[in-house]
Amino acid sequence: MRKVLAALLLLQLALSVNAADGLINVPSNFNVTETADRLEKVLGEKGMTVFNRIRHSEAATKVDIELRPTELVIFGNPKVGSLLMKCQQSVAIDLPQKALIWEDEASKVWISYNDPKYLHQRHDLSGCEKVMTKIEKALSGITNAAAGQ
Repeated sequence: MRKVLAALLLLQLALSVNAADGLINVPSNFNVTETADRLEKVLGEKGMTVFNRIRHSEAATKVDIELRPTELVIFGNPKVGSLLMKCQQSVAIDLPQKALIWEDEASKVWISYNDPKYLHQRHDLSGCEKVMTKIEKALSGITNAAAGQ
């Protein structure tokens, strides 16, 4: 019985880490900078456009605020994003895609991104199920590759 309870507790913890508040969190085997570099490389290899990379922790330092390493990579593919906007224009508020690479208080690095299922629900993306499935698989593959999973 204890083994079953322990397994359920671990499953619950994994689910909360992987989909809390519409986010998917992927653990990385690298530091924040290397993870973000790897993410940019994988995105380029997949034909995605990297629009910007924001180094939040560097900006914080400039105003005398100490912040654990935190970077945001903004990326997308108009062929896919435009299809989503055709289903429901309001999804444009969440596009292009973003990946947050950050270090937690225990020095563990994560890649976090919006769960496509959350976007589907938030914007009522009826009729876009095939595109959403494609996006889910692509984001999972890209982030896992960048994280060294």
